[in-house]
Amino acid sequence: MKFRQLGANGPRVSAVALGTMAMSGTYGPSDEMEAIAAIHHAIEVGITLIDTAEGYGVDGHNEKLVGRALQGRRDRVVLSTKVRRGAPDYLRTALDASLRRLQVAHVDVYSLHRVDPTTPIEETMAAMAEFVAAGKVRYVGLSEAGPETIRRAHAVHPVASLQSEYSLWSRDLETAVLPTTRALGVGIMAYSPVGRGFLGGQVRAVDDLAPNDRRRAHPRFQPDNLQRNLTLTDALRELASARGATPGQLALAWLLSRGDDIIPLFGTRTRARIDENAAAVDLTLTDEELRRLDALFPPGIAAGARYPDGNMPLSESPALQRR
Repeated sequence: MKFRQLGANGPRVSAVALGTMAMSGTYGPSDEMEAIAAIHHAIEVGITLIDTAEGYGVDGHNEKLVGRALQGRRDRVVLSTKVRRGAPDYLRTALDASLRRLQVAHVDVYSLHRVDPTTPIEETMAAMAEFVAAGKVRYVGLSEAGPETIRRAHAVHPVASLQSEYSLWSRDLETAVLPTTRALGVGIMAYSPVGRGFLGGQVRAVDDLAPNDRRRAHPRFQPDNLQRNLTLTDALRELASARGATPGQLALAWLLSRGDDIIPLFGTRTRARIDENAAAVDLTLTDEELRRLDALFPPGIAAGARYPDGNMPLSESPALQRR
């Protein structure tokens, strides 16, 4: 495994990280024993950054699962979790609940899952700073925040990381967010780095998804958009084949090439996929390969929005982007 710094003053972590959301039913049924075995395997192959959230699964299921998986292994990982709302009173209650579910005394990275429109970010960060002072949190993060929100938050307490969707077919943050995080020394946990599995080539039709798979509601997986997007994955597959790699590995290698401040945060439920994704850290792309990928996947190329109507992150709001 290779390692990178998560933010200018954050922890040293593996160059790729494991996101556990899919282990709690988001993309269809998940085998809990296999999920725990997958977390153990990720640690064995050198992945040190494990990410969860209070909102993954029903009644904190995912944090409970991760907590069980980390018994006897806590000191080998940088543990990241996220909170849904930013009101200080809610944060205090939510953090203690997360610590109980995770069966830990502290979390390493505690992030606001989405910008809370009802609470000034300064109030949220002041509460987060209290958690750091109390030893319950080591580093503070944000998720899907716009440039001005990041700057305002960082002025109250250092922001170690920002979680945002970033991949070959989701390059929105390159325009304004990435310059901001780099100016402030904020690391990027890039979630959905393989396009929710689509860039890996596992999905060719809507019926490839389980009946309760959340991706069925996503615009990019709707039949018309999906057919248009398949041209992208077919081109990626051709490039990957020429390189002796999988499409998912090529997508991860491209993301790793975007800068040492980028940590791809992939999600999976199986040990086999962890081996595939971890191997991407050893795949160095040539200048010509990078040029071809940029030509195939310019910003905005994907058909369909990132999220269904009404579920877009607040960072998508033009008003927030201008602030």
